Amino acid sequence: MIWIGGVALIAATAADTFAVIGRQIGWPLRGSIELVQAAVLVAGSIALIAATLADRHAKVQLIVDRLRPEMRRRVEQLCDVLMALFLLCVLAGSVWLSIDLWASHEVSEIIGVPWRWMRLFANISLAVALVLVLRRAFARRTA
Repeated sequence: MIWIGGVALIAATAADTFAVIGRQIGWPLRGSIELVQAAVLVAGSIALIAATLADRHAKVQLIVDRLRPEMRRRVEQLCDVLMALFLLCVLAGSVWLSIDLWASHEVSEIIGVPWRWMRLFANISLAVALVLVLRRAFARRTA
């Protein structure tokens, strides 16, 4: 999983680098923004899943670390529930857009990146992250 995200980031960097060099030497890389958008979507989706798996999302440890163990467990469970709610809202909106635009066969303007498959990848990634967060929230509940 890390390799897929890393390769996507390298691809985004390479596409943007070649686009800048190409503009300077007179051989522009057409569609570089579209390539970067697709690569960043893949890298960001993988990063969301990896951070959720490792329980490494941004937190204010200064306060949480000072709590009693029982209160800390409850606060972390609340954070998981709130994150699950946030992911559910983002997923619902993204699925709504995907359903609404699925039949339009929407592609990018220059090189034809099929956005329906990119949206599907994002939706699956959001769903995986949501399941992981809910699983962790229920595991903390019984711990």
